[in-house]
Amino acid sequence: MKVTISPSPLSGVFTAPPSKSAAHRYLIGAALAAGTSVIRNIEDSADVSATLGCIRALGADVLPAGEGVLSVSGRGIPQSSASLFVGESGSTLRFLIPLCLLSGVPFTFSGARRLFERPLSVYETICRERGFLFEKTADSLTVCGKLTPGRYEIPGDISSQFATGLLFALPALQGESELVLTGKTESLSYLRITEKVLADFGVSVGFDGVSRFRIPGGQSFRPVDAAVEGDASNAAFFEALALLRGNVRVTGVPADTLQGDRVFSSLAKKIGTGEEISLADCPDLAPVLMAAAAERGGAVFTDTARLRLKESDRGEAMAAELRKFGARVTVEENRVTVENTPLHPPKTPLSSHGDHRIAMAAAVLLTEYGGQIEGAEAVEKSFPDFFERLTALGGKVTYDET
Repeated sequence: MKVTISPSPLSGVFTAPPSKSAAHRYLIGAALAAGTSVIRNIEDSADVSATLGCIRALGADVLPAGEGVLSVSGRGIPQSSASLFVGESGSTLRFLIPLCLLSGVPFTFSGARRLFERPLSVYETICRERGFLFEKTADSLTVCGKLTPGRYEIPGDISSQFATGLLFALPALQGESELVLTGKTESLSYLRITEKVLADFGVSVGFDGVSRFRIPGGQSFRPVDAAVEGDASNAAFFEALALLRGNVRVTGVPADTLQGDRVFSSLAKKIGTGEEISLADCPDLAPVLMAAAAERGGAVFTDTARLRLKESDRGEAMAAELRKFGARVTVEENRVTVENTPLHPPKTPLSSHGDHRIAMAAAVLLTEYGGQIEGAEAVEKSFPDFFERLTALGGKVTYDET
């Protein structure tokens, strides 16, 4: 799908959609609880749909219980083999693999090729060391094994999703386990979210706040009635509109949220000052911060190596699109520099690179300069009504489905 965005004044109130990160965790926790949980403030997206499909395949009963409300009757630890379609959702895949290594029966995951190109080496190492099956193709993965209590060491600088997956699985083992994150721990805020959600389900994982979890065994998930809070990651695109255009107010993200992407506004204040901006704990903000930097005086972003492991190589993808506006961008191994240069309307269509966050970051700039985005349907991954929400603020968006 191609969208055309024309320059227009924007104003109004934007209420953040539900947090995708929290939604995945609550839905999986509910599937593990023996009983019925009520999960409120759920909105459909490709990633959340992938998790819903998987927990159904694992035996959970999921029923609508009102607008944005789901009733989830869990079945505990998965015991029967299943085929699980994860689409493009890295969270779904990485959260569920350890749970499928609790019963000793095979499970097969399938999905987008790009997803299976992203790192899974943490789990591959765990499986190889224990003699488990870990059979990967271009678009699938089959695992079979039975985890035992003990000490697990994984790198802290690849993705917090691996640690989260293990934190959901290890409490079910009949014995204490220890999870140690080696090297530099990044995306720590996501582990805090995991810790909170597990606590809501009555599961304890003792975290030292840095790199070590002590996890008592023999724990079980109890049903909850919980609401998913607003998504700071998606709210950031509208915070950027407020920064660049001035008349947009963003609501719906609690002031005390644990989400790492809550820091957009504080990081945006550093744009144009010459102060380096670390993305170690908020890599998903990279596209929108790069867009804001191109418009507001440039910036140097550090801790960017993981950007190449996302839905696209986000540093290179954003650099390519910003250059169409006349920006000068340099992408290095662990640093991205956006220079202070004047921008102009792009002369060729922008590309989403199949990445929802690239599409939304591009749209932020196009509300000022106008232009087209090819592959705009990428927003369906996390924010299907993004363009409708933009239109509600006065944005001028037209669609070409051809």
